[in-house]
Amino acid sequence: MEDEHPSTERVFEGESVPSRSETITVRSVGVSIVLGCTLSVVAMKLALTSGFAPSLAMPAGLMGFFLPRLWMRLMDSCEASQLPFTRQENTVIQTCVVACTSIAYSGGFGTYILGMSKHSAEGGIGSDGLNVEEPQIGRMIVFLLLTSFAGIFAIMPFRDSLIVHRRLTFPSGTATAHLINTMHTPQGAKQASQQLVMLLKTLFGTVAWSIFEWFFAGRRGCGFQAFPVFGLTAFQRGFYFDFSMTNVGVGMFCPYKITISMLAGSLVSWGLIWPYIQTKKGDWYPQGLDHDNISGINGYRVFIGVSMILADGLLHMLCIPVRTLYTMYNPQSRQSSNGQPFRCLSVVLDRSATSFDDRRRTQVFLRDRIPAVAPIIGYVVVSVISTLVIPQLYTQLRYHHVAFAYIIAPVFAFCNAYGNGITDMNIATTYGKVSLLIFSSWVGLKDGGVVAGLAACAIIVSNVSTASDLMQDHKTGYITLTSPHTITICQVAGTALGCVVNPVIFSIFYSVYNSGAYDDSNSIGPYAKVYRGIAMLAMTEKNGLPKHTMLLCKVFVMLALSISMLREVSTHKRWRVLRYIPSTIGMVVAFFVPPMIPVGMAVGSAVIYLWGRSDRDNMRLMSPAAACGLICGDGFVSLLSSTLTLLKATPPICIMFVARGVNQSLDAFLAAKGMPM
Repeated sequence: MEDEHPSTERVFEGESVPSRSETITVRSVGVSIVLGCTLSVVAMKLALTSGFAPSLAMPAGLMGFFLPRLWMRLMDSCEASQLPFTRQENTVIQTCVVACTSIAYSGGFGTYILGMSKHSAEGGIGSDGLNVEEPQIGRMIVFLLLTSFAGIFAIMPFRDSLIVHRRLTFPSGTATAHLINTMHTPQGAKQASQQLVMLLKTLFGTVAWSIFEWFFAGRRGCGFQAFPVFGLTAFQRGFYFDFSMTNVGVGMFCPYKITISMLAGSLVSWGLIWPYIQTKKGDWYPQGLDHDNISGINGYRVFIGVSMILADGLLHMLCIPVRTLYTMYNPQSRQSSNGQPFRCLSVVLDRSATSFDDRRRTQVFLRDRIPAVAPIIGYVVVSVISTLVIPQLYTQLRYHHVAFAYIIAPVFAFCNAYGNGITDMNIATTYGKVSLLIFSSWVGLKDGGVVAGLAACAIIVSNVSTASDLMQDHKTGYITLTSPHTITICQVAGTALGCVVNPVIFSIFYSVYNSGAYDDSNSIGPYAKVYRGIAMLAMTEKNGLPKHTMLLCKVFVMLALSISMLREVSTHKRWRVLRYIPSTIGMVVAFFVPPMIPVGMAVGSAVIYLWGRSDRDNMRLMSPAAACGLICGDGFVSLLSSTLTLLKATPPICIMFVARGVNQSLDAFLAAKGMPM
């Protein structure tokens, strides 16, 4: 029976499917390189500050729609012949750009790469010798080129099964495909134009505001970035709005529950727990320690937070296989999930393939075939080369360690890709944290277990993350009638570009961070300390930690498990009130990042809420573009600020906010000197 829903492919029925040479063109390659490099700056900024990893597939698809059109206008003015711009070419650009920018996260620049550095190890156990490796651009490029392609080969044998036979949803890939399909219709092109105007307005507005801010930040502690909006007492504990448009943009993307959870986590940790522990200085931990020292208060922050993250992550990692198995053996579960007591068992999976759209897409998707043995051979070759070369890059890892990592990586890659296709949850980092515990304890502290564990974590996360990204892109290609071979080629090309571009961008940011140009070093790579803490947790003796650390870890692990379990049962009718319980991972992230980041995100959520109250339809249409503009603008400003810092350019004015008593003393001093006030 024919599907009664409107058919997308009927709109494009008169158009032939373009060949590979008509989709991978000079135009698409040029636009992909420009967009990939540009958005990689934004992704790196987010990876090194908030640690948040929003999908850039939507902005990549949107800008990948307009830049080729601008290219075509320029070519028309030169009277040069050119191919029409199709949705398949749009998909090629989006795939290449997302593959490039994803390396900023899967490459671990804000996590395990930075976790190896002296910046994350300063003053702590294992802060010298084999447990520290400073980032080197050449080594990073080679390491990424070795670890970022194996996941593509690992998941390719399951491509047809996941996309066509089991018809997994892959929500992000599906949403991006519908955006691209819509933009290539007359009505969709008009809406896309409105979104682009909004993106450019917020982008240039952010740049203009940041330039204005720069003139008043003459030295540390000056300018609007240190505006005590909640008073000086709260300011001293980090609760203030620093006018970071990145945080506001991230808050506009995040669900309300995540933003509120992070704000609650900041209030609990930075407002209550850490100030209380500081009163025990000299009793629970020695006085005079650096704030980054793992034997001081930072030990409580790292190990309590890491314990809660591991507890929450392991619970969800166990939940996803249960969800997957339940779906495989109970197809009727797609009909209704309201009566199920656990949310992890509620899955909506549509296996029907009776519509015209499905038949047309399946026909095009299955047109490209590859020998089943080809990806297996590719994976073996990459694994062997990596096993021989990686121990030369990181001597703490031995050949058998790398070989074992590549043996278990395909299992993790398939499980994550399957779960990602059902839930849109990418838990590659959870697999990475588990492997970090295993390899760090395996190697040991004396033999460089910290660096060995972080490097092994990088191998696992790169494989697992790349595999799920490829499946999301294949889902986009499936819906836009783009050849699977073309998608794979673009994924490989974008990944290769990202392996070169992102280390260069990271090196620029890292050199600026090391120069002391940023006021709060805790806001730089907050997750790096988490990952290093996990490695230390697997190896550190109890006497290397401050008092009561293990006891507090056990208490907070039980708390995290309790909260997570209560949230899992919150979809049941009897327990609907539990849906207001904060997100565990959202609260724990706030244990590491300064409160100004959740405050900025809360401002973004407030903007979305008020905008929705005023005009919900306009908010849904324009808010993603507005948020992208804020984040992109702040990313460009960060790069500009980094350049000015390297050139030793300083702002001419300093505005500083002081307490009333200090201000009165200053007025009295100026009056005594006969100076005007």
